[in-house]
Amino acid sequence: MSNSFMRKFRISDSPFSIREIAYLSLVIAACVVGRLVCQPLPNVQPLTAIFLIITIQLGLSRGMIVALLSVLITNFYLGMGIWTFSQLLSYFFILLIVMVLSRFKEFRNSYFLQSLFSFLAGFLYGLIISFIDVQVYGMPAFLPYYLQGIPFDFMHGIGNLIFYLILAPVFIRLLQNRMNS
Repeated sequence: MSNSFMRKFRISDSPFSIREIAYLSLVIAACVVGRLVCQPLPNVQPLTAIFLIITIQLGLSRGMIVALLSVLITNFYLGMGIWTFSQLLSYFFILLIVMVLSRFKEFRNSYFLQSLFSFLAGFLYGLIISFIDVQVYGMPAFLPYYLQGIPFDFMHGIGNLIFYLILAPVFIRLLQNRMNS
């Protein structure tokens, strides 16, 4: 193949190294296993925390890749439907917000603020997915639907916080080791 063809279609000059593809694949596998293992617990799973960590540490594109593939793969096991789009849109919106926040030095350097956002992300996810679901399913009123979900959003927030507190130090150390090698 000609060099111009390879440059145009990025066949050999990939934005991802083999090492990064392997690392992201392992993160996606951890997300899939974590969600499947925690599936019996309502709205408690490590996905949101891991997506936030990856987005803060590696950027929006990597966070969205991990989110997209993790949600699709786990929904193959747990059930794929129109809600998959709602889940992905909700996660993408949350990752956009955390990407903007991570541009501020105070947020990027504060484990407390990141942990707080992981908790609030549970409520934000519930708000976004409820808004989308009301539109998609043609429900007559948003507020009653959303209010019924708040206990589940609280569980999601608590799960996010616990997983963030446990996983952020581990993932950050792994990322630092990856960068140093």
